[in-house]
Formats: sequence, C-alpha cells, structure tokens
Amino acid sequence: MNVIRKLETGFKQDPRDFLQTQSVKPGSAIGLINPDASKDKKIPTTFTPFTQRGLSTNNRLVVSAMCTYSCQDGFLNDFHVAHYGGFAMHSPGAIVVEATGVVPEGRISIFCNGIYKDEHIEPHKRVVNVVKAQGVPIGIQLSHAGRKASGLPPWISTTAIAGEEIGGWPTNVYGPSAIPYNDTQIVPHELTISQIEDLIEKYKAAAIRADKAGYDFVEIHAAHGYLLSSFLSQNSNKRTDKYGGSIENRTHIIVQIFEAVRSVLPEHKPIWVRLSCNEWVDDGFTPDDAVTVSRILKDCGVDLIDCSSGGISSHQKIVAKPLYQVPFAEAIKQQVGIPTAAVGIISTAAEFEDILNSNKADLILMARPFLRDASIVKRIAIELNVDLEYTHQYTRGKRNK
Repeated sequence: MNVIRKLETGFKQDPRDFLQTQSVKPGSAIGLINPDASKDKKIPTTFTPFTQRGLSTNNRLVVSAMCTYSCQDGFLNDFHVAHYGGFAMHSPGAIVVEATGVVPEGRISIFCNGIYKDEHIEPHKRVVNVVKAQGVPIGIQLSHAGRKASGLPPWISTTAIAGEEIGGWPTNVYGPSAIPYNDTQIVPHELTISQIEDLIEKYKAAAIRADKAGYDFVEIHAAHGYLLSSFLSQNSNKRTDKYGGSIENRTHIIVQIFEAVRSVLPEHKPIWVRLSCNEWVDDGFTPDDAVTVSRILKDCGVDLIDCSSGGISSHQKIVAKPLYQVPFAEAIKQQVGIPTAAVGIISTAAEFEDILNSNKADLILMARPFLRDASIVKRIAIELNVDLEYTHQYTRGKRNK
C-alpha cells in the first residue's frame, strides 16, 4: 500500500476528531518469542481468535462488564473514554461496557449509565470509536436493575437507598413480585403484563441505539439478582401468570427480550446472555436450572452464555475461590453445546490454557484483574512465549531497554 494511502486510513475530516487507527490487530499473536522453547510450535489457545457471526476477538481474554458509577443522567463522559480507551490500548480480546440501563429507573445507582434516550448515542459512540480505533471489538451490556435499583456507589454505601431529593426513584422500583432483596431494601412493585410488554420494547429501542453507536455485540444482563435474574429465581418470582411457575415460564421474559433485540440488531452482531448459574442457597436457582435455561436460550438463537453466579439472594453462601465458577461454564458448554465464557477469580496463564484447551469455555472474562493491571494481556503473552501485536503507539514498549 502506498505510504500516503496507508496514513489516510486513520484520518477524519475534522482534525479535532482524528483517531489513528491500527493496521494490525493488537492483542493477536505474531508468533512465538522463542520457538525453540515450544514443544509443538503452536500459538497458545489464549492468543487465538474467537469468531462468532461478524465478531472476531484478537485473543480470548475479555474485559468483563463492571460498574463504575460515574455518570449523570446516564451519560458516558471523559472518564469512560479514559477507562475503556485505556483497556483497549493494552490489547484485550474484546471489551464489554458495564451494565447500561434501558430505562432511567433500570439503573443500579443514580450514577450508572444508560442508553434510554437518543441523546445517549453520541457519548456511547465516542467511547466506541476510541476503543475500535485501537483495533479492539466492543460490546454493551443491556440491563435493568429491578428491585436493586436506585442505589448509591459502593464507596458511599452498599445498602443505602437514593432518595428523590438526590435524584433517586425509591417509589419507582419494580420486580417480578413484591419481594425485596432483603429487609433493608425497597419492596418493589410487581410488574404488570402491560409493563413487561412495554419494557421489552424499551430493550428493543436500547438495542437500536447500541447499534447506532457502533457496538459490535450486545450482552443481555440476566445475572446477579437484577430484574431478569430475579425472574429466574423462585425465591423472588412468585407469579402465577405466564412469567412465573415453571422454569420455562420464568425464562419467558428473557426469550422475549432476546427476540426483540435480535429483530433490530444486524445479523452479524452476536447476542450474549449473562446468567447467575447458582443462587448459592438450598432452595434457589441451581446449576442444573442454568443448563435448562441455557438450552432454551440456545434454541431461540442466543450466541453465548456468560457464566457468573450469585447476587440473587441475600442469604447466599458463596465460598469464592479460584476457578469456582468454571464448572458452570463447562457444564453448559458440554451439555447444551453453546459457546460459554468463564468468569470469576481466573488470573494465571496456566488457568487460561487449561480452561480453553479442556473445552470448559470459549472465552475468559475478567474484571478485577484488569483493574489491578491493565496490561495483564501483555504480561500473560510473555509468560506464554507469545510475540504479541501492540497498538502502533505502544510498540516501543516491547523493547527490553
């Protein structure tokens, strides 16, 4: 390619909007640093692409959705450009933007982000453009907090409810049934059939906005005790209509939301669903239930199950330890035959390789490890003897002196 033409690929009309795009795929493997140190001379699976519909990750290590509680009226801002752009410059396989409210009252806290009005599109597009200019795919997690809505950032309080005087909506909190998360939380209003139908349309509208913003894929948040997750649990869903009772009925709202989102999202863009695969209480949602729900979701066209757990019951008894959620991803992948993502205290090169090579999951999602070390992908590449593509601007970081 002519040098000038190659340079032009990064230019915009307005120099103030200029983003230097990449002619390589940062985070992908060029080869092995020392081929003689490898028995089979193969690239480790961690640094191979995962391809699904039109999505192709540069490696298998993905930035998981994690709330940052840093918005006003749902608008992304400079913090999010720096936050997600910073991750992108260090070459993850892909990025999932944090839980994003499809309606104002669907936000977890008064400072959470949203995509419930058209004015939100441009701030999202700004983040998307910065990330994609670094050669990294980016998706968005569409969410409704349900009975856990109208909260505060955890560094202020993990239990306090945001009142109307500071922008909260304590009288406008909803769930599948009028059952609070615990004794200190709001008793939610039970959603009517009409309100559920309206909410499904709100998810559809949010998906249209996400597509306009340029996101490469969508994740529907049905985990951690938020609205869709609370529909799945018999402890929080006591309905007697088509949305309660059997596990098929309790999954029905997720199926309808998926179908609504799929109807407006281009075919080349995958749709994932995040599940809490274990409620961690004796009479709660079980790993076997998660397999059943995943089978239902696969049959209606969901592309991947992101396998987390907990957050549904205040009585949960979790013993969090390395790899404790991997068996959920493995069971769903093996029994249902749908791609899965493993998440939760997975942090070493050996763990990544074992999970991927043993067919326990297709992707590794991480949150806290990226917060502690944004360049974890580059460090893991060195550990696995992989010569990694860097963003052009950071290639000098590969030099050892």
